[in-house]
Amino acid sequence: MKGLYKEIEESQTLLINTQSKLLIDQNKKVIKFGFGQSPFLPPKSVLKALKESVKHKEYTSVQGDSELREFMSAFHKQHNSLEVDPNNILIAPGSKILLFNILMAFKNADVFIPSPSWVSYAPQARLAGHHIIKLNTTFEERWRINSKTIVEGTKLKKHEASILILNYPGNPDGLTYSEQELIDIAQIAKSQNMLVISDEIYGLLNHNHSHLSFSNYYPEKTITTTGLSKWCGAGGWRFGAAFLYKNIEPEFKQALIGIGSETYSCAAAPVQIAAKTAYKNFNETKDYVDYQIDILKKIGNYCSDHLNSEKIKVHAPQGGFYIFPDFSFHKEKLNLRGITTSHQLCERLLIETGVALLPASAFGFDADNLVARLAYVDFKEPKEKHLFNIQNDSPNIIEGIEKIVNWIGKS
Repeated sequence: MKGLYKEIEESQTLLINTQSKLLIDQNKKVIKFGFGQSPFLPPKSVLKALKESVKHKEYTSVQGDSELREFMSAFHKQHNSLEVDPNNILIAPGSKILLFNILMAFKNADVFIPSPSWVSYAPQARLAGHHIIKLNTTFEERWRINSKTIVEGTKLKKHEASILILNYPGNPDGLTYSEQELIDIAQIAKSQNMLVISDEIYGLLNHNHSHLSFSNYYPEKTITTTGLSKWCGAGGWRFGAAFLYKNIEPEFKQALIGIGSETYSCAAAPVQIAAKTAYKNFNETKDYVDYQIDILKKIGNYCSDHLNSEKIKVHAPQGGFYIFPDFSFHKEKLNLRGITTSHQLCERLLIETGVALLPASAFGFDADNLVARLAYVDFKEPKEKHLFNIQNDSPNIIEGIEKIVNWIGKS
């Protein structure tokens, strides 16, 4: 019966993975630039810890293992000077559910979401019954919001509570914020008494090894989310954390714990035990992360350089494993081929070349913006550590970029 159910589409990131698998099942080759999954295995010590903890089947506390929270607190203080009391850390099966629970803790709120932004922010805000205020950006602005963007958005406010969601290094753009940009955003957020959810899931993969946590600039009301999925290559393990601000209102914290108890209950015990190993030794983990960054930076720069040379505009990535190519220079030629939307762009590219990208419309853009996300993760971790060679170790990256360039050059 129509009208009885909420209309929520399947996550576009999961959908592109499904479509790609259908082509693969038809024995067609697909270059997997659509689904953002790390190709790196977790460290051997972390894998070993998970295997050895399989007998642990007990429930843990909703908030998470206390020793693990202590390890995470010490780890992030050493990594990027982020200071958080272990008692103000929440552990859950993925940061995604924590983001949703934070939104669900509010009765009514205005949720400020940059465009572009991760595909699940807006659907989660809608599910929570909130009013969404989209903060538009441009290529020239490096897809970054600023204080002026936020002030303009405040004119559309409907509720007392305001929530701003930041994500950097960003998905879908792979870009971060400078210290001055963070200071400017922090000042306006403080003046508006905003809660800021700073999604820093890619923070450890900053290509310059210098991630700046927003909480250091707005400690009064920032919740930082992170997890193992990106830097530790463990997305399917479902492990996330939220770092609450020091003087969080008791009723807000209790609401988050209460919602957690009624939804996910707790993160899996074996995964939490493995996470202890991941977060216990910062220097060991740093070597592992630095190794990844070296490879991701080389691949990201290769992709952006080659696309830019063919007037497919893209900013070189600064973290994570995404770039956000803008095909608008070729708009007239694409229109003549019947391609007027980012969805059509990605659909035709997948069918005609086997290269999977994700359309900008999935990230909050209007349909006619000819922009797409490219996740440069279709490569295998090299067998010989520190001997990575783009030509030898990432042939699908080379082939995929070449196919995009050749396809856009078609008359």
